[in-house]
Amino acid sequence: MSRENKVVLRVGEIPYANLFPIYYYLKGKCSGYKFIRGVPSELNRKLRNGHIDVSSSSSIEYLRHKEKYEIIPDSSISASGPVGSIYLFSKLPLDKLEGRTIAVSSDSDTSVVLLKIILGSFYSQKCRFVKTDNSNINKMLSSHVAALLIGDKAMKAKKIVTRYERRETSKKSPSLPFVYDLGEVWFKYTGLPFVFALWIVRKNALSEKKKLIGQLTSDLILARKYALKRLPSIAKESPHKKWLSEKELIAYWRGISYDLTEKHIEGLKLFEKYAREY
Repeated sequence: MSRENKVVLRVGEIPYANLFPIYYYLKGKCSGYKFIRGVPSELNRKLRNGHIDVSSSSSIEYLRHKEKYEIIPDSSISASGPVGSIYLFSKLPLDKLEGRTIAVSSDSDTSVVLLKIILGSFYSQKCRFVKTDNSNINKMLSSHVAALLIGDKAMKAKKIVTRYERRETSKKSPSLPFVYDLGEVWFKYTGLPFVFALWIVRKNALSEKKKLIGQLTSDLILARKYALKRLPSIAKESPHKKWLSEKELIAYWRGISYDLTEKHIEGLKLFEKYAREY
């Protein structure tokens, strides 16, 4: 067996529901990969510091450190409209947040910048932002006017708010927060997809593990095609069905774009342009 065949590609694994269909295929069908789990901000650091070779990583990580990375083509985590897992919960409407302090999840990098763009560039609101490890939406809103959550934590918080809303028999209670899907707000103002994450590889790994990177590039395309044809059966295997029904999982996955087209690149370039101000 050659030395290259013994080399393992260290792949970052985000444990959120959004990527479960892709990792389900990669982990079940492919060899030569070692998966290392972490939330997006954690995997960004690991990738930047060389502790992993490649990952589905925050798009802002790539934009800020282009000298370190190459994009794996044709694959992303994007949405043209609501993404269903990036939410701002706010006691006030978006255009009434001037001067307020907003709690943002420490799990996130891209979504924090996106929120700053939405508030600053789309709504002309100057706000302060404080990172927190807290994901209890009630506690977050007890000390801040608004809170940003991402991934599974955001989806769970949305279900809590939805349950509260269903209990209301009259008009919307002032105690219930407004809920904004950041993918939906971005699309409303730009008409373009928002690329939340890219598959990116460290340049040194690209040269040292060329064969495995090539394999992963192909496997990601196969994973997307496989998943789109088998979402119901994948939902049955998902650990996330402990708190989301199989029907909810399938609807959520169908709202996500896993490819990277010219339109996606156009949206990414516009995000980069705005992000320079934040």
